[in-house]
Amino acid sequence: MNPAAGHEIFWQKKVRSASDAVRFIDATGFCVLFPLKNVPLPSLYYACARRNIHLGPGWDKCCEMIWKWKDELPHRRRAYYSKCLRGRGMFISLRLLPHFLASRASATSPGDSERFYSEGRISHDALVIWKALEEHGPLATLELRHACKMESKSRNARFKRAMLELQCHLVIVHFGAEQETAAWPSSRFELTCRAFPKQAAAARSLSPGAARAAIAHKFLERRPAAPPAVLARLFGWSKSEAIAACCGDR
Repeated sequence: MNPAAGHEIFWQKKVRSASDAVRFIDATGFCVLFPLKNVPLPSLYYACARRNIHLGPGWDKCCEMIWKWKDELPHRRRAYYSKCLRGRGMFISLRLLPHFLASRASATSPGDSERFYSEGRISHDALVIWKALEEHGPLATLELRHACKMESKSRNARFKRAMLELQCHLVIVHFGAEQETAAWPSSRFELTCRAFPKQAAAARSLSPGAARAAIAHKFLERRPAAPPAVLARLFGWSKSEAIAACCGDR
């Protein structure tokens, strides 16, 4: 595994299947779907296509496979995926998922929604969504909006904001897809603690500092000269947390 152009990783065998994708995610620890500007993480797209998506040809077969895997892999409990990276999508390996949960104090259990809300960590709309998933189990997007009484256009904007809140806290995860309309299939969502109970339980025994150090260690394997400020911006850590995580690694 050698560095390729930019932040990408040259993967000796092109990613062609879901199993290949899992091996890549496990090796990198965490990665994005497609290359993102100012986000120094490898992308699954490059491992699949071995070209810069911004140079063309646009949406292709690799894009279609990756778009499907973001729902399929978590549903098969092979990897975690949500928009947990500053509102952008990221895959996390099952080995590092407990560390991400612990780093954000998000190793939740059923019934933790009220605690998060009382602590001011989530909005009331996010609380409503969380409770709907607790009650009904995995729901596709339109089903979830209906369960939360957020079907109108104005409430849809609130729904999207609240969903991003929960994903940034790693409280929910993509969990399959469902053909709700004639357009693209809708993502289904589930509570992370139910989808990945072993990883959530493991996270409860980790301190946030130790968890951040493990994440920093994996990141610095690829970018050993990266300053703590890069990790702080990437993962939303404070300056002191990023410095401690890097020192813990080194």
